[in-house]
Amino acid sequence: MAQQATATMPIATNYLGIGLVVIGAGYGIGKLAASALESMARQPEVAGNIQTAMIIAAALIEGFTFFALLLCWIA
Repeated sequence: MAQQATATMPIATNYLGIGLVVIGAGYGIGKLAASALESMARQPEVAGNIQTAMIIAAALIEGFTFFALLLCWIA
């Protein structure tokens, strides 16, 4: 019985890590979008530049998220 409990422990830790990565990425992209929309509302003339920067930042966050998920899944 004790061997089964220790054998499943790393799997539970991996799933916890995956959950934290997804929650963190969702929070980060949500905060990014909220800030970008607020700044577009304040200065509509630079909305195109802000939107481009937001898309690039979101892509970087997503790339890091996929890498972190891969590390959690393999480890």
